[in-house]
Amino acid sequence: MAETLIDDGAAWAIVEGRHGDPFSQLGLHKRGKTWVVTVFAPGAEKLWVRTSKTKEIEAAHWGQGLFLCPLPRKSKYRLRAEGHGTSWDWDDPFVLGPVLGEMDEYLLGEGSHKRIWQVLGAHLMTHEGLAGTHFAVWAPNAQRVSVVGDFNIWDGRRHPMRRRGATGVWEIFIPGLTEGTAYKYEIRGPHGEVLPLKADPVGFGSEHPPANASVVRRIAGDFGDADWMETRAAKQRIDAPISIYEVHLGSWRRAPGDRMLSYLELADQLTDYAADMGFTHIELLPVSEFPFDGSWGYQPVGLFAPTIRHGTPEEFRAFIDAAHRKGLGVLLDWVPGHFPTDAHGLGQFDGTALYEHADPREGFHQDWNTLIYNYGRTEVQNFLTSNALYWLEEYHIDGLRVDAVASMLYRDYSRQDGQWIANRDGGRENYEAIAMLRRMNVTAYGEVPGIMTVAEESTAFPGVSRPVDHGGLGFGFKWNMGWMNDTLSYMHKDPIHRKYHHHQMTFGLHYAYSENYILPISHDEVVHGKGSLLDKMPGDGDQKFANLRAYYGFMWGHPGKKLLFMGQEFAQGREWNHNQSLDWHLLDHAPHSGMQRLVRDLNRLYAAEPALYAKDCAPEGFEWIEASDSEASVFSWVRLGKAEDDKIVVVVNMTPVERQYRLGLPEAGNWSEILNTDAGIYGGGNRGNAGAVTAEPVAWHGREHSSVITLPPLTALYLKKA
Repeated sequence: MAETLIDDGAAWAIVEGRHGDPFSQLGLHKRGKTWVVTVFAPGAEKLWVRTSKTKEIEAAHWGQGLFLCPLPRKSKYRLRAEGHGTSWDWDDPFVLGPVLGEMDEYLLGEGSHKRIWQVLGAHLMTHEGLAGTHFAVWAPNAQRVSVVGDFNIWDGRRHPMRRRGATGVWEIFIPGLTEGTAYKYEIRGPHGEVLPLKADPVGFGSEHPPANASVVRRIAGDFGDADWMETRAAKQRIDAPISIYEVHLGSWRRAPGDRMLSYLELADQLTDYAADMGFTHIELLPVSEFPFDGSWGYQPVGLFAPTIRHGTPEEFRAFIDAAHRKGLGVLLDWVPGHFPTDAHGLGQFDGTALYEHADPREGFHQDWNTLIYNYGRTEVQNFLTSNALYWLEEYHIDGLRVDAVASMLYRDYSRQDGQWIANRDGGRENYEAIAMLRRMNVTAYGEVPGIMTVAEESTAFPGVSRPVDHGGLGFGFKWNMGWMNDTLSYMHKDPIHRKYHHHQMTFGLHYAYSENYILPISHDEVVHGKGSLLDKMPGDGDQKFANLRAYYGFMWGHPGKKLLFMGQEFAQGREWNHNQSLDWHLLDHAPHSGMQRLVRDLNRLYAAEPALYAKDCAPEGFEWIEASDSEASVFSWVRLGKAEDDKIVVVVNMTPVERQYRLGLPEAGNWSEILNTDAGIYGGGNRGNAGAVTAEPVAWHGREHSSVITLPPLTALYLKKA
């Protein structure tokens, strides 16, 4: 009887996992004048269709685990099977209608769905009266896509998905699957080949590495940060004090037993510490799920999943909430420039170059052995833009720092002649990547007011932090890599030679207002054999600390927002190691605890004095007093805010020689020495001006008043009109 209820070709295609439209065969269908339930249940020896609490109809076995059962009329039903000494029952997913609506289908097909995470991925829901999980994935060139996991013995024949027309999206709702279910997609490629199992590109959770299946997770939740969200915009403007603490969560601090801290522990310890230190923001190295610890997160596979290394999405949300309650913004390092070649990732996702370029001259990073997104593909551009919006909306992230922007902007980035393909005009600019970045910024700022985006961009590409409608890329800020390279090069030199390189410290002012700059001393400066920041300083132990204190004084007085990588605030002695905690025991030693106190005081002074931040991005906020005293290696300038704001004078001595130095001052009267990096509490020699300086009517440095001040060796002084 079973043979007459299904075509043998279709039956074999189901059994062998080759059928491209399984919903046309499985479930309840009218065949001729008869309603027939078709079920594929490998391992079952008998199967019954239960149409009411009491009535069961035994199905005929076609063979190979395929069962068919005629019904007298169209009815709701459940299934029960027996086999190998056990029995089980379940709701049939193939009798249920689709979840995605026509508008979702249209927007996904058009590549204009701003919030693809609301329709793709794995969502816990109730559908047609049944609780379970809905899965949806984009794989346009696949012959068949299935959800696999422990729940179906990782057998891709058991839960093949429904294709949604020309969108290339496949979906299925599986009743009974709950939060914590591990799953992957089994994909039959365009040539009939079964690919390595794939993690969900829009999955919200993952297994603990080295396991790499996606995990069903809820992402919705409550926040208690309404006060922060209402005031955030004002705290992230270019005229606000912004001082960023860059953190790698896995190695900031470890728990006993060398265990990584959880999001909940970090919500307590890290946020308290950063707030006490006077930082305004915490910036996290990438937290999107990644397989290899040694990549520090810069080779992500799960762009929509906070890494499980520290806890669940709910616990990550609690960490963000705790930071906001303490008045701290949280920025995420976001990596849209490349992705790893791991078999379970995006590479050759449906058996074709779907997310990446097929030609390695466009689609492969030689430096990092990673794949490059095909930014010109509408769905890929939408995937990335939507991912940026996801973190901002679902987790209340305050901003994104976009990694390796230069590698995206130029087609010949780190390539020799013949290894890259020119754009349509024969040039090197990557028009498609530029369009994606602009779209991301327009979407982020347009949909989530008050956020900030930051570009790590190391070239002179114009208008990185200018609005898109003014021809820019639309970022809020840009890392000032030139300033960082020049000033660290200068600081590395023996002070006796610094007079020949004086321009390295002043050159940044020639372009300081061409972008909205952040001055970054990031993780990149303390890895790969570069040593620690303290290591870069010349001289003996005391001079190394004095040099670093003077450098921080120079940095906090210089136009631009501030960023320090963790450990630099207390002068970590060794190079950063992602596998272990920072050396917090160093705080038992006065030079290190003094450095920490200096950074804390610099942050607090910076936030308290508008002259130090309000016009960071405007030339009228800065005046040189003396930029050319290379012989003494002394730099001096005035920082200005609004007319009613106190002026701040900064003077820095970059030699180990104490000087009696005549300094031109903006006004007559008494000036307070409000910060001295040589103070004893910072580990210095406690030399200076006893807290006060008096301006005399002696013209100097082009100003009508001046004072002879004591300028301690390797020291930065800050003066304020008393």
